[in-house]
Amino acid sequence: MTAEIIRINQILPTTLARKKTDQIRQWMESAVDKLDHYKAEDNRYVKEASTLLELALWKAKLGEKEEYIAEVETKKAKVDPERERKERRVTCGAEIVIKNVFPFL
Repeated sequence: MTAEIIRINQILPTTLARKKTDQIRQWMESAVDKLDHYKAEDNRYVKEASTLLELALWKAKLGEKEEYIAEVETKKAKVDPERERKERRVTCGAEIVIKNVFPFL
């Protein structure tokens, strides 16, 4: 971006008055395009970070599942592992944690 600022500062003094508007408009469009690119890249990183955070929370909750299964097996009850995984994903608290972490990403 610094190179773009230097470039426009070198071009404007030597540009004819009637073409300065076009040069400035072209420079502004270039700057906006670069900002859009960086915003999209930032959004991609934030989405990736939120996915990793959700998976980490789910994995931690699944670790608690092992303790739960051991407790249930002592009571001789049947446990559906797939149902338990889905339940742990819903109850891992990711939506609360991610909502509070997003402002810092």
